[in-house]
Amino acid sequence: MVNGSSWSRVRDVWWFNSEHTDMICSLILGRKGSVGFPGKNLYNINGHPLAWYPMTAAMGTPEIDRHFISTDDLQLMELGAGIGFEVIERPAYLASAEALGEDAYKHGYEVIVERIGEEPELLVLLFCNAPTVNSALLRQGIDALRANPDADSAVTVSRYNMFSPTRARRVNEQGYLQPYIPFQHHPNADGINCDRDSQGDVWFADVAMSVIRPKNLENLDDGLLPQKWMGRKILPIVNEAGLDLDYEWQIGQAKWWIENK
Repeated sequence: MVNGSSWSRVRDVWWFNSEHTDMICSLILGRKGSVGFPGKNLYNINGHPLAWYPMTAAMGTPEIDRHFISTDDLQLMELGAGIGFEVIERPAYLASAEALGEDAYKHGYEVIVERIGEEPELLVLLFCNAPTVNSALLRQGIDALRANPDADSAVTVSRYNMFSPTRARRVNEQGYLQPYIPFQHHPNADGINCDRDSQGDVWFADVAMSVIRPKNLENLDDGLLPQKWMGRKILPIVNEAGLDLDYEWQIGQAKWWIENK
């Protein structure tokens, strides 16, 4: 796993040995409609709208050259433009509840290429409802990809052992709980027990940050499900309690992260 001190050394070596001038762009998504938590992107936490936190994290990262927001929400457009983001008006078909983030990212990327006149070196992908990111994490992701040319992306991951796949359940036709994935398909079926740590650490891509190579969006169908924009060779950037906020009961977790991280 990646830690801050090791990547700071990688960054120092990189910039000492290379005059790197390729452009990096950030692209943040946020749509107006939300079924689970209406208005979540503009919900006030500690004096700022939720979307303000990932936006300012990107703006505070000197490696990122230009910043874009893709949205159908006029208030988010105004917020982003005031911070320094260039607005991409998201088409209605990409702003519905059924629309996939990967398609909105691809559309935004295509607009970015048109505007800057070239393919950027890297894209920093963010969500307006994912506040658990800061400039240090963004720099770690950028450094990780620059130090690992074979990697497709570097993304924040949070350790949630309590949500191990071995604890997941579905309701069968008789109304009883059964394992969501049959245990015979688990690589360590003999070691499953009630200890949440018995299967080792369980890392979730918390989508607070994805630093990717543009080819991932150009070849979406080659990516690993469910977040195909990450490609297949995905580097982990360790976060703590990262999340994308979709329900009001998550506000406390977001506040804790903002106040402590």
